[in-house]
Amino acid sequence: MNARELALDVFLEMEKNAASPVRLIGDTLEKYDYEDPREKAFFKRLCEQTLEERIAIDWALDQYSKTPVSKMKPLIRALLRLSACQILYMDGVPDSAVCNEAVKLAKKRGFSSLSGFVNGVLRTLSRQKGQIRLPDEHTEPALFLSVRYNMPRWLVELWEEQYGPETARRILSGLSERRPVTIRFQNAWQDGGRQAAEAAEAIRRSGVGMTEHPLWPGAWELGDFEGVAGLPGYREGLFYAQDVSSMLAVAAAGIRPGMRVLDLCSAPGGKAILAAEYAGKDGVVRAGDLSEKRLERLRENASRMGVLNLEIDRWDACVYREEQREWADVMLADVPCSGLGVLGRKKDIRYRLKMEDLTALSVLQHRILSASWRYVKKGGILLYSTCTVNRQENEEIVLRFLQDAPFVLESLEEFLPACLRGQAARSGMLQLLPGEWHTDGFFMARLRRIG
Repeated sequence: MNARELALDVFLEMEKNAASPVRLIGDTLEKYDYEDPREKAFFKRLCEQTLEERIAIDWALDQYSKTPVSKMKPLIRALLRLSACQILYMDGVPDSAVCNEAVKLAKKRGFSSLSGFVNGVLRTLSRQKGQIRLPDEHTEPALFLSVRYNMPRWLVELWEEQYGPETARRILSGLSERRPVTIRFQNAWQDGGRQAAEAAEAIRRSGVGMTEHPLWPGAWELGDFEGVAGLPGYREGLFYAQDVSSMLAVAAAGIRPGMRVLDLCSAPGGKAILAAEYAGKDGVVRAGDLSEKRLERLRENASRMGVLNLEIDRWDACVYREEQREWADVMLADVPCSGLGVLGRKKDIRYRLKMEDLTALSVLQHRILSASWRYVKKGGILLYSTCTVNRQENEEIVLRFLQDAPFVLESLEEFLPACLRGQAARSGMLQLLPGEWHTDGFFMARLRRIG
């Protein structure tokens, strides 16, 4: 196993086919499962850290390369990024070894003519890495924040325009912090929480650190570990991995026992499974999605969690279904979005997303609401939510929808923890910023059908 060469293949495939780095890294580790754990750990860290620091790495390389990173040949660009990451961020790797291995790889892959260029750039970077300076914060504030937080400049400018410079910095800071995996125990409020406490203790005994979440009883943030599926109680369906922001959106819908709930864009099923708990044995949750592959994950999760009052179907949320007219007491509309609130977890999104994508997504979101609002009974609730931080996909969509459909905003306060109550929650729309309350960036709006 040549970890550096495998990492190079991952980055080339990402650039060529816009492939998911999580899938590529996972597939590679699975293929080389029998290899030295240290080599696999090095490969994984090298890929993930290069992805995380890519904008800062490009800024540093551009200081010492006559050819800008953006104009380099794909293989040379990927090779220099991976090598610069080792020099700048991985202290356990000697710089000389990094340079030598990069030159060898350049020659091996048919770029002998550029091996001198690779060697020169990396050795200069190694000598002068202590002298690299960020852009000037006062003359180029957006560029400074872009490099400082490894975020595309257009996104920095978008948040500054929408939320102001101070809040934009809070968003960037929150996304730069490592977000732990959060789990919630099934029916944690039953039997005085005894079963949840026993399951939590079993996870602790396996060596995983656990911190109770401040916003949700029965939810816990986990320390370092490898894979939720390997934790005690997972196969038995004692817990579900889900961010608390997503849990709060279900709570804000006010689902009661016996209600009929429709989850429009459900997969992989976290909200639907929690909604089924609230609806109880006398209620029912209909959950659907467009992707059959994602629905299969939903079915697997529902089966593992032992959910019996969940009906799963495939549908296109943009297409009206007459048979569901005024069926739902509550409709959950967690629509496809840009995912700007989870950039801390899914770092590749920032490199694939473009400004025009936000406009296209807002069109899709409005189409979904326009096609589906009639599913809600008169007097029923529509809970709109996204995992993004972008007014175009959030507040603006809700206000536009209210102009066309017989709904009114309704206060979220009674459904939220005390720390989240206030003017925003009373307005019926709430934007959670990344990391601010130990959650992802998330938006929710509670609307009641009238007339």
